[in-house]
Amino acid sequence: MKMKLFLGLVILINLHQMTYSQTSATLTDDGTWCWFSDPRAIIVNDQLITGWVKDNGTIEAALVNMESGDIQTSELYFALESDDHDNPAFTTTAHGDVLVMYTRHSRKDLFINRLEASNEFFEFGGPQMIHPWSKEQLEQFPRQTMTYANPFRLSEEQNRIYCFGRWTGFKPNMMWSDDDGNTWSKSKVFITNYPFDNNNRPYVKYFSDGGSRIHIVFTDGHPRVEPTNSVYYAYYENGAFYRADDSRICTLSEIPFEPKDASVVYTSNAEEGRAWIADIGQDEDGFPVILYTRSPSETNHEYWYVRYSEKGWLENKMCDSGPWFPQTPEGRREPEPHYFGGLTIHPDNADVVYLSRQKDGVFEIERWETKNNGKSWKDEAITNNSTYDNVRPYVPRGLSAEDSEVVIWMENQKYIHYTDFRTSIKYNIRKD
Repeated sequence: MKMKLFLGLVILINLHQMTYSQTSATLTDDGTWCWFSDPRAIIVNDQLITGWVKDNGTIEAALVNMESGDIQTSELYFALESDDHDNPAFTTTAHGDVLVMYTRHSRKDLFINRLEASNEFFEFGGPQMIHPWSKEQLEQFPRQTMTYANPFRLSEEQNRIYCFGRWTGFKPNMMWSDDDGNTWSKSKVFITNYPFDNNNRPYVKYFSDGGSRIHIVFTDGHPRVEPTNSVYYAYYENGAFYRADDSRICTLSEIPFEPKDASVVYTSNAEEGRAWIADIGQDEDGFPVILYTRSPSETNHEYWYVRYSEKGWLENKMCDSGPWFPQTPEGRREPEPHYFGGLTIHPDNADVVYLSRQKDGVFEIERWETKNNGKSWKDEAITNNSTYDNVRPYVPRGLSAEDSEVVIWMENQKYIHYTDFRTSIKYNIRKD
C-alpha cells in the first residue's frame, strides 16, 4: 500500500491568536465526507485530528496543531473509492494510540489504521482489514454489506472499544474490542424490524460520554424510501439498551430490538413530513439532545432541536433550511432530495448548535445559541455572501466548553452526487 506523509504545511493564521470573526480558512482544498461515520473529528492533546475522502477516492487524515497552526496529513488508503460515505472516523485507545476506521460503501470491506502514541511523526500505519461477519447472523439476516464506521471507547468498561455501522442485514450492527482494537468480536445486528426486510435500512447517529454511555438516535429508514420516517432514541450502558426514561429494552445477549421498543422522539406523518437525523449529544445532566429534520416537502427541510427532561421531550423548531444542496443537472430528477445542509451540537455545551441553511440561494454556516432549551435563539453568521454552498458542519468531539470553539465543514465547488464531487474542508475558530 502506497503511503504518503505531507509535513509542515503552515496555516497563515495562528489558531490560538485568532479572535472571533467571519473569516474562514481552508483545511484542505480536496476533501469530502458524509454525516453517518463519526466522530469525523476529535481533539487529542489540544490538537485537532480529522479526515476526509479526496476526489480520487484516497482516504486521508489530518492533524492541526492548535498552538502553532501547523497541519500534517497522512494517507490512510490510496484511491480506495470516490464516495463520500467512506470518510474516516476516529477514537483513541487507553494507551494513547489513535485508531481510524472506515469502509467502502455497500461493499464488504472494513478498514482500520493505527497511529501509535510513540510515533514521532503523524504517520498512521497501513490499513488492516477487519472481517466481522458471523455465519449465524448472516443466516438470520441475509444481506452482506458494509457501510459506515462509528468507533467509541468506554473507560468504565475497561476501555472496551465499540464500533457501529450498517453491516449485516443492511441493519445497524455493533462489534467490540477488548485489546485496543487489535482483535474484534463478530458483528451483531442490534436494531431490526420484523418481519425482516433486507431492503430496509435504519439510519443512526451516536454520541458517547466516553465513560459508560453511548446515546443512539435512529429512524425507520431512508426518507426517500419510507412513506413515513419517524425518530427513535435509546442508549447503551453496561451491557444493556435503555429508553430515555431509563427503562430497559434488552441486554446485549437479547439483541436485536425493534424501533418500536425504543423511545419515540417524533412520529412522522404526511402533513408534518418525513424525518431524518442530523446529530445527537447530551446536556450537563447526561440527558440526550437531538437534532433532526422534518420535510413537509422535499423543497423545505425544517430543523428541530429536542432535549429530554424528567418531564419528557422538549421539542422546538429552529428554522427552515431550504431544499437539498446537491447540484441537480438540468432536466434530471434529484436522487437525494433529503440531503439537507446539516446541523451539529457542541459536545460539551448543548446550548450551542452550528447549522447550514440556504440564504439568498447559497448554503451558509451559522452559530445558534439558546438559553431556554431551544425556545429562542441568538444566531451569528460564520460564512457570508459565499460563492459556494457550505454544508455538513461538525464540532470536533473532545472539545471542552472552556475551549475556543472549532467548527469544520464542507465547501462545495461541485456536488452532483456522493460519487461526483469537488469539495474543500473549511474551518473557523471562535474566540470570545
